[in-house]
Amino acid sequence: MTRFSVLDLVPVREGGTLTEAFAATTDLARAAESLGCDRFWVAEHHAMDGIAGGATSVVLAHIGNATSRIRIGSGGIMLPNHTPFQIAEQFGTLDALFPGRIDLGLGRAPGAGPELQRALRKNLNQAAEYFPQDVMELRALLTGDYDLPITATPGLGAKVELWMLGSSLFGAQLAAKLGLPYAFAAHFAPDHLDAALAVYRRDFQPSEALAKPHVMVAMNVFAADTEGEARLLATSQQQSFVRLRTGNPGKLPPPIEGYTDTLPATAQAMLAHIGQAAAVGTPAQVRAQVEAFIARTGADEIMLCGATFDPAARIRSLELTLDACRAMVAA
Repeated sequence: MTRFSVLDLVPVREGGTLTEAFAATTDLARAAESLGCDRFWVAEHHAMDGIAGGATSVVLAHIGNATSRIRIGSGGIMLPNHTPFQIAEQFGTLDALFPGRIDLGLGRAPGAGPELQRALRKNLNQAAEYFPQDVMELRALLTGDYDLPITATPGLGAKVELWMLGSSLFGAQLAAKLGLPYAFAAHFAPDHLDAALAVYRRDFQPSEALAKPHVMVAMNVFAADTEGEARLLATSQQQSFVRLRTGNPGKLPPPIEGYTDTLPATAQAMLAHIGQAAAVGTPAQVRAQVEAFIARTGADEIMLCGATFDPAARIRSLELTLDACRAMVAA
């Protein structure tokens, strides 16, 4: 049976504050838990006015205190931005605070220009080349499988669930080699979805952590009582995506009626391309689109994404989506 989880970027609205953004994320996490979602993940982004999840482990600690059962984690931590030792300490601390609830999704892409590299005191392109070794070192710091000259405390012995994230064949190959569960970021980079999942399943090597391949795929989902309302809700994220891809990122804007009709053909094509990993509409329409996506990918889990300008609308969208998908499973 397919499981459902939530990814949140801690969006900061136009005219809103950081405090409001964190409060909205907390409310969403509580809603996800009450609705029976398996996981609530936060993604690491830096130096972006519209995304407040840069201090990911701190945000997760707050969410952990606001919830009691749902697994919480990173979707993901961009390991080239850090050292394996630092992340072992941070997520070892989270595991001690919230035992049995911590996921650590790891990504390779630093996604940073020269200004951020200087701020982090890192050569991120070079650091990305060492990503496989850093993942293995991080795992050893947590498990003690290899004799290392230093011990992470907290860290050693933490029961953190490691995930490999990706949007290309590289992440799929590494996840298969290390025997880790694999999460594919189809919600913003669907190009290599089918090929990456095929490679991961074909080359998977069982590990102590995982006996057989396990796939989660992220998709954007906007559900509302009417199709028109759902499409309107989706325009805030569409605007953010277009602005990001055209070099003008900012805070999450309010929805615009008929937004896509105002765009040049190139931007419309961009959004249509991303839309292959999306479900937008009434609960019945969303159910059909999610069902088709699961049939295409064979996903064990679906990570539900999609920021809305009104935080209450995202919670309502999540409620409608999960009700519809439970009906799908029951059928």
